[in-house]
Amino acid sequence: MPDISQESARLLVRQDYKTLSLAALGGALEFYDFIIFVFFATTIGALFFPPDMPDWMRLFQTFGIFAAGYVVRPIGGMVMAHFGDLLGRKKMFNLSILLMAVPTLLIGLLPTYASIGLAAPLLLLLLRVAQGAAVGGEVPGAWVFVSEHVPARHIGYACGTLTAGLTMGILLGSMMATGINSVFTPQQVLDYGWRLPFLLGGVFGLGAMYLRRWLHETPVFTELKQRKALAAELPLKAVLREHRGAVVLSMLLTWMLSAAIVVVILMTPTLLQKVYGFDARTALTANTAATLCLAVGCVVAGVLADRLGARRMLIGGALLLAACTYAFYTTVKVRPDLLLPLYCLLGFAVGVVGVVPSVMVRAFPAPVRFSGLSFSYNLAYAIFGGLTPVMVTLMLKVEPLAPAWYVMALCAVGVVTALFVRDGQRQ
Repeated sequence: MPDISQESARLLVRQDYKTLSLAALGGALEFYDFIIFVFFATTIGALFFPPDMPDWMRLFQTFGIFAAGYVVRPIGGMVMAHFGDLLGRKKMFNLSILLMAVPTLLIGLLPTYASIGLAAPLLLLLLRVAQGAAVGGEVPGAWVFVSEHVPARHIGYACGTLTAGLTMGILLGSMMATGINSVFTPQQVLDYGWRLPFLLGGVFGLGAMYLRRWLHETPVFTELKQRKALAAELPLKAVLREHRGAVVLSMLLTWMLSAAIVVVILMTPTLLQKVYGFDARTALTANTAATLCLAVGCVVAGVLADRLGARRMLIGGALLLAACTYAFYTTVKVRPDLLLPLYCLLGFAVGVVGVVPSVMVRAFPAPVRFSGLSFSYNLAYAIFGGLTPVMVTLMLKVEPLAPAWYVMALCAVGVVTALFVRDGQRQ
């Protein structure tokens, strides 16, 4: 049996970096597969629903299919986490990327409404549900996988690096959509161009799954299996009975995470155009730069959490995010020339979310870690991630700074929650 203190004290070695690289690459490609749908929502709506349907209804139903992926995330995550705690992290880690790659590839090959009628949107919905189930297992599974491979004192760096990889998946989707719409005419995109991002995503996902065969089961799970210390009952049952405090803490931190990502990264490009008067190209270019800064911020925040402690980093990072958010939304309207530097600074500050997974990993004991993290994260993201755009949009009707106040309020929640975080070794 390995000496826990020696394992914790050792430095990162080549195998650790290999594990992190392959996990981050797979996470980026899988997240790309999950979000590429939204960048082609208008085209998909035109192709998969009746041509005589009103535009607003067509777009509404298209986004409904996109949202279905979020709705099933908790279910897929809990099922895959259950078997991850009982059969092994690696098996579910590989299964999640397969369940994402195949539906993405099939979406790129789907016949449209003109060919098969109502079967087209129904098949699209089915494949989107499969994608949601896959990402529900991939994200928490990846955090658990890398954290159980590296020494305990490097968990922050490992989770921050992986979170940066997921962020790059969003950026890759944005860049792909921009490239497709630049190379092809609108009619060519409608005819066949929209299929290319899905086909490439499916092929790259299968390639990433092949690369993951070089990964090994985590030492923590291997030791649990050897000691016959795996969960003796339904892992989620044990989580809800014995670790309710960890569930509440994880869900509150996920609320802060989802607010920062959804408002600052996903909603702000639209807000910049509709509320602040920027053109689409300027807003999207600034968003790309901010997303890159977010990826860097995730890694930096993870490293600092290892050195200073997750509690201090969460409190300091949340305060920095609140200050940057207020400065950004109050300044860009009167000083549009400062959009790029302010958005980059704000994106970097959002990197505090890179600390959250390391806290959640440590919050649950190894036998039920996958189930506890997956349940808390996916349920919170499904609720708060879905409600955030609605709440911010409704608040905008009465308060122009609604996005800033919302993120700042969740930063306050993060600070208070951080007071209950205990720094130390994983259990």
